[in-house]
Amino acid sequence: MSTLDWIAVDWGTTHCRAWAIGPSGQVLSEASSSDGMGGLRPDQFEAALLNLVEPWLDVTTVDVVACGMVGSRQGWVEAPYAQVPCAPADTETVLAPTKDVRLRVQIVPGLKQIDPADVMRGEETQIAGALSLSPNFDGVMVLPGTHSKWVQISADEVVSFRSFMTGEMFGLLSRASVLKHSMDDGWDGAAFSEAVEETLSRPESLASKLFSIRAETLLKGLPGAAARARLSGLLIGAELAATKPYWLGMPVSILGADALGDAYGAALAAQGIEAKMIAPVDATLAGLSAARMKQKETT
Repeated sequence: MSTLDWIAVDWGTTHCRAWAIGPSGQVLSEASSSDGMGGLRPDQFEAALLNLVEPWLDVTTVDVVACGMVGSRQGWVEAPYAQVPCAPADTETVLAPTKDVRLRVQIVPGLKQIDPADVMRGEETQIAGALSLSPNFDGVMVLPGTHSKWVQISADEVVSFRSFMTGEMFGLLSRASVLKHSMDDGWDGAAFSEAVEETLSRPESLASKLFSIRAETLLKGLPGAAARARLSGLLIGAELAATKPYWLGMPVSILGADALGDAYGAALAAQGIEAKMIAPVDATLAGLSAARMKQKETT
């Protein structure tokens, strides 16, 4: 690949995704695998990366900039957290050990917050990218996912953030609890909206409301689509109740243009908040590009 300039990598717990980037920032090719951090030892990361990107390489050394759990304590090499408040694009990358001379791998560090204690890895790169796509943004960024993040942004810095296990709780409750017998793969928007309002107004009722999904299935024939949407709505409503000081009266951007991002957008819209949607892949690539520019400035 004669026009290859560098390689961008988003490496999470369960998946790895790589992009070949050209001299003008264009994506030349992309590849992905299920070789996530959770299934690799530190000495296996280089081989896993080569399995993805070797067709793009020639004999010259190529810079690789990676974000995500690849930089965790259990990853390729630990990239220590940068402490907020800080600008997410200004953190120093960490060089990963490699044997193949064609690779020079730099890993973007995550962010930490001492009080209340919180951490993120990978999301900081999306935030940096979103800030480059939306200059001068002051407000709140929401990153839905397994562990959703609510991030306060001011003067291009991450001022504070809070994480919620909403996505993981949804997965566990829908697949490994008594509620799994009530679920199917459908969706009921009205049931979702009603459930959001219930726990947004009364978050202390969450545990009871969750069991009511099973009871309504047995006694009232609650359809599987409504049960699934109701579970999601109850959990997101409780999250909105906890984050009200973040989003109330503030500009909000959601980094999640899929069904989950749409669900958060609908929940906020019902409260009069019209959030801007930013595609996570666009934000990730823009953030990795910012990290690449920072790395070039310091070498």
